[in-house]
Formats: sequence, C-alpha cells, structure tokens
Amino acid sequence: MKTKAQDILPEELLLALQEYVQGESIYIPKRDGRRKWGVKSGNRAYYDHRNQRIKHLFQEAMTIEELADTFCLSIETIKKIVYTRN
Repeated sequence: MKTKAQDILPEELLLALQEYVQGESIYIPKRDGRRKWGVKSGNRAYYDHRNQRIKHLFQEAMTIEELADTFCLSIETIKKIVYTRN
C-alpha cells in the first residue's frame, strides 16, 4: 500500500523533501532498525539451538553422515554447520 506524503507529512517537511526528490518513491526505514530473519517468529532461536546441538554431537564423535540422517539434513548442510566458527 502506498501512502501519499501530502496526506501524512506537515507542509514544511514535504517542501524540504521536495528539494531532494520529486515524483519518486522513497523507503523510510523503521526507527528500531531492521530485525534479523526469524527473530519475530522464533525460527532464529530454533535453528541456532539446533545448530549448537549438531556441533556438540559432532564434537562427541557423531559422524557427519549420522548427523545428516538424525536431523534430516544434507551432508553439505551438516558440514556448513559443524565447520563454521560461530
């Protein structure tokens, strides 16, 4: 949904903005900044926890193939998880 600037901005601000841009769309970010993917839904925490568990099991001598089967992930995905430093 597009909002018309003249419907929401004070006239002084609208005139000031027109010094920089006219007749174009601009994006105005939220004040609190952009959240990372999955923070709001809880998916970020779920995957972080899962990946920590995978790393722990790998350190405890579980093989990459066993981890792939256990977590229903590809061998390449498991490798990415266990070999990253985070």
